Amino acid sequence: MVTAVRHLGPNWYATVMGTAVVATAGATLPLGVPGLRTVRAAVWALSLALLLTLLVARALHWHHHRDQARAHLLDPATAPFYGCLAMALLAVGGGALTAGRPWIGLGAALALDAVLFTAGTVVGLAAAVAVPYLMAVRHRVEPRQATPVWLLPLVAPMVSAALGPSLVPYLPPGQPRQTLLLACVALFGLSLFATLLMLPLVFARLVTGGPLPLALTPTLFLVLGPLGQSTTAVGRFADVAPGVVAAPYGEGFGVLAVLYGVPVMGFALLWLAFATAHVVRARRDGMGFAMTWWAFTFPVGTCVTGAESLARRLDLFVYDWLAVGLYGVLVAAWAVAALHTARGLLSGELLAGPRPARVVLASTTARTTSDAVR
Repeated sequence: MVTAVRHLGPNWYATVMGTAVVATAGATLPLGVPGLRTVRAAVWALSLALLLTLLVARALHWHHHRDQARAHLLDPATAPFYGCLAMALLAVGGGALTAGRPWIGLGAALALDAVLFTAGTVVGLAAAVAVPYLMAVRHRVEPRQATPVWLLPLVAPMVSAALGPSLVPYLPPGQPRQTLLLACVALFGLSLFATLLMLPLVFARLVTGGPLPLALTPTLFLVLGPLGQSTTAVGRFADVAPGVVAAPYGEGFGVLAVLYGVPVMGFALLWLAFATAHVVRARRDGMGFAMTWWAFTFPVGTCVTGAESLARRLDLFVYDWLAVGLYGVLVAAWAVAALHTARGLLSGELLAGPRPARVVLASTTARTTSDAVR
């Protein structure tokens, strides 16, 4: 077991995120499928089991393979994946209230959500500061090495912003509720503006440097994360703000949810088409399975919840069916990624050390295509 976790990187938390979002994204879909609620609860329980397993495995990794753990932090291709730890904690915590409550009860679900939300937010804020700091002062990166993976630590606070409002009604009225809600709004702004700084670097690299390496092409879907999650966040602000924030600001969140969410979801659909075209091209060129395929899950799930939020607020069937269609894509992507991951674990290939790159153009590029995606 100790040897097996030597190459277990923080990117493995993406399996938890992708599984948890399958359970939570279908919470308000206009589907009357018998047994769906039970299935969602079971999938959430699986995400909780995956989270606990990975926390233990990563603790063993840090204890017994500190040299490798330090190398991950100093590698610009791997360090951003520390944002996945925060988002995994948050996703499972949020799922406790929306999907796990029928099995574990309101009290246990609320306690678990509060603990994981707090831990995930603290870890997310630490990653949002520490990873860009390391990139600036310790990592040696060039513009042509920019990938959507760089967004991961910056998106984590947006996940907190989207999930925090669910806890607001359970706090005492007055200052506690208002403080948590406005803290979520601050997290929204932190993540949004940081993403707006980083995203142009990613797009410029694509335009001037050509397509990403095959193994990294699925990471283009990561850009959907801040888009769908921010739309979800403003919708949830609008759900809880009346009565928590004094008028007219409480009602103003409803206006923000529409005026922000509609254009952002429009851009998300544009990027979805753009990323899909790149993936189809890469697949034709021989792109095989890598752990980066989990990028097809959580970001798409955030677009499902964003579309659901707009559907509730605008009462437009087009957003209902957009959410249903994207949820179908999410479930299919999760099934494919989970199946390939299970096969890779059983064969031992995914936990093996990285194979030497055939042609090494730059040390960081080699690590990006072989080590970070495992």
